[in-house]
Amino acid sequence: MAINIKPILCVVTSHPIRGDTGEPTGFAMVELTHPLEVFRAAGIPTEIASIRGGHPPIDFFDLTDPVNARFWKDREFRDALAHSLILDELDPARYSAVFFAGGHGTMWDFADSPAVQGVIRDIYETGGIVSAVCHGPAALVNATLSDGSHLVAGKKLAAFTDEEEAEVKYTKVVPYLLATTLKERGALHQPAPNWTEKVVVDGRLITGQNPASAHGVGQAIVDQLTQKS
Repeated sequence: MAINIKPILCVVTSHPIRGDTGEPTGFAMVELTHPLEVFRAAGIPTEIASIRGGHPPIDFFDLTDPVNARFWKDREFRDALAHSLILDELDPARYSAVFFAGGHGTMWDFADSPAVQGVIRDIYETGGIVSAVCHGPAALVNATLSDGSHLVAGKKLAAFTDEEEAEVKYTKVVPYLLATTLKERGALHQPAPNWTEKVVVDGRLITGQNPASAHGVGQAIVDQLTQKS
């Protein structure tokens, strides 16, 4: 079905520490594996990249989740993760979509990364999909198009809410509140009750609110790519 679709680039954080707390963080495992499961089932190739390359730090490493456990036993996945590509060294033209997984680490290295901003601009402006889940939309905070406008301006999206951040007690730890900041950039934030699935598709921008939304974001990406093909 999806043989002629270019790979989906899956991007994770390289940031290992949650602010000044000294607590370890990184990317949320479930927010990578659940979309990957959907991509794999559709036969769409994937590549994993991070800001610095190499093995990215993992947060919420939960092997009671059956999808996480299955991928963790998969040698090909473990190898791709251990040798994640350096985002800045990749050619965005090789990909049909970019997907940004969440985890608190993203709040410190996604928004101000020129590599993140560049890959988003290039993929979006050449007709590709830009997608993210939970804290992954931190990648969208400073993403602009060639005309200087914010990609999210006037677009509907979902992201980890300020209320969810308050519930996990990190509102004073993160460098900014994600949903509030996206709204300041002109985004039309579409919140759902805490921890419930919420996936928003606005053209080629596909976003999800929290870990429960990871599978749905993956499915929305596949649906759009396979319709195109």
